[in-house]
Order: sequence, then C-alpha cells, then structure tokens
Amino acid sequence: MTRAEFVKICGIFGLGLPFQFSLMPGGIRDEMGTPFKGKVLIIGAGAGGLSAGYFLRQQGTDFEILEASGNYGGRMRINTDFADFPIPLGAEWLETKRTIFREIVNDPKVPVTIETIRDGVDRKFVNYSWYSFFEEYIVPSIKDSISYDTVVRSIDYSGNQIVVRTDKGQHMADKVVISVPLKILQDGDIRFTPSLPPKKREAIDRTVIWDGFKAFFEFSAKFYDDEYSFRIRPARKGQKMYYNAALGQNTTKHILGLFTVGTPAQDYISRSENDLKAFILSELDSIYDNRATPNYVNHIVQNWNNEPFIKAGYMTDHENPLTVRKLAKSVADKLYFAGGAYTNGTDWVSVHTAARSAMKTIVEINGA
Repeated sequence: MTRAEFVKICGIFGLGLPFQFSLMPGGIRDEMGTPFKGKVLIIGAGAGGLSAGYFLRQQGTDFEILEASGNYGGRMRINTDFADFPIPLGAEWLETKRTIFREIVNDPKVPVTIETIRDGVDRKFVNYSWYSFFEEYIVPSIKDSISYDTVVRSIDYSGNQIVVRTDKGQHMADKVVISVPLKILQDGDIRFTPSLPPKKREAIDRTVIWDGFKAFFEFSAKFYDDEYSFRIRPARKGQKMYYNAALGQNTTKHILGLFTVGTPAQDYISRSENDLKAFILSELDSIYDNRATPNYVNHIVQNWNNEPFIKAGYMTDHENPLTVRKLAKSVADKLYFAGGAYTNGTDWVSVHTAARSAMKTIVEINGA
C-alpha cells in the first residue's frame, strides 16, 4: 500500500494516522528510556532535526544542531510580507489529528491552542502555520544549540567517536542524527566513511523524489474556485492544483495558491520570472474565462529545486513502504535518521511524520 492509499483510507474512515507513543503525566514519554549520556550531533534544522533536539533537551542530553542555511525550518518556510497572514511556501496542511500539537510539545503543563479549519480530508491553519508552531513551542528552548551556515561535508564513523567535518571546522560526537532532505544524500553531498551499507545506499538511490513548486497570486477579486485539481495520470507522476490560499484566514485579500510536485512541476521550474507569470496567468485565463489577467495584483513563487540545501520537493507518495523503512534504519549504532523521509513506512513526507520519526530516533538512541 502506498502512502497516498493509506492516507486516503484514514481520511475516509476519520482515522488518525498511527503514533506509537503515549504521553505520561509528567510530560515525558516512558518509552524514551534512559537518557543517552553522550554527545549527539543533529544535521539539519527542519521539522525532524528541531524535534530531535527538542526531545533531547527535554531529557537533558547534550546535543548540537548543525544547519546549512541561515535559518531553521527547512520546507516549513513561510512568507510574512506578501499578505496579512502567513503564506506557507512549503508545508501547509495538517494531515492528522489536532492532538499532534500536544504530542510534539510533550508537556501537559504547556497549554497548546491552535486554530485550524477543515479543508477536504486535511486541515488548514488559521493565520498560523507549521513554522509558527515550531517558532512558538519548539525553538525557544533549543535556539542556543543551533549553528547556522554550517554545511556538513563528511561524516567519519569508523572510530569510537564520530567525526563530522563542515566548512567551518570539525565536530566530534557519540551519535549523529541525520535530518537532511533525502535529495542531499541521493546526490552524495555528504561523504560517509565507511560508505553507507549497500542496502541503505540502494534505498537512497532508488527512491523517486518529486520536484516541488508553489506560487501565490493576489487578485483584486475572487473569481476562482476554492480548489481546482488537475487529473495527473499515472498518479505516480505527481500532483497539481490551484486552491484558495486565503480560505478561512482573517483577511480580505484574494490569494490563489498553486501547488505542484513531480512531473507537472517541470512546466514551472524551467521558466524565467516574466515567462512564469505569463504562463500561470494564461493557464488561469483559460480556466476562468479570461478573468485572471485583468484582476492580477502581485505574486510570489517558491521553487524548491533551486534551494541549495533542499534541492527538490519531497519523496513520492507512491514509494514502497519497505523502502521507506530502509531509509530510516540506523547504521552501526552511530548514525540515525529523522525526518519526513525516514519513518516506519506507514506514512511519510509530512511535518507530523517528521516529528514522530524524531521521537522514534531518540527512543532508539536511548536503547529503549
């Protein structure tokens, strides 16, 4: 069963996607086991890396996060200048139950109140975002442990301690949590000594990673549907839809979003700025009786293929779950993997799966 099929079934029957941990009265999950006493290096400050650091901080384990870019968040990035509500340039929807927020915060003493609205089988944030959630609840306790603009070039795990070399110098650790986009590993941007095991390398190399593109167009009037989806065949080639990005927001602006991954995204990522604007407006004019161009106000785009430390959209929804499990498998009790691409194979590539993957990783590091 692919991720797409699994998530669809959960949505039809009103089920939450599975989470194998339960909160304890004190806020710390007993399944985490005895806190690890050594030093942990986390590579990447996206949802998986931030969550891993947050859980380690809760249990008192020494850690540091190395982030290649100048900010945390990865594909949770938002734009706060384009509209009077956060524009999610990457992760946008909540694809599981709202209890996930309390599960990630992992502390019953902390009140968590986040407004969302139903949007099809998923939910949308109201004047909020996944980035806002991490900014408010997760990052404050770990921000002093994040090193930015630190590009990891190699990881040597041949000795008793692991040597991580970056553009800025060398770091030593007892365990390393790798939480970088899968495309970074696929392209060999990080060298491993010794090489990763053949089955691990094969899983990395064979996985299909979709291209990723989003755009947001402001118009002077709402002439469009709340959702206009394109039928992509075969489905494994990707997804594409226009949608009302202002739906449920406290705003009077009319903003239409474009979300596309996989083969359909190539129509957009290959175009120059002016050509891209003209292409999208022409496409919308053909759908909505030439009402797009005369109502156009402004637009922004996010081409994830052009981000040097991300380089793509995300892993296909149609990957084999067994391959996903191989991606998540630790190596030599030294290298661990956390993030949306490194899960137990029942679900992947969402923010909540990245956080759950991080918890699974901390459990494993603790030997529980």
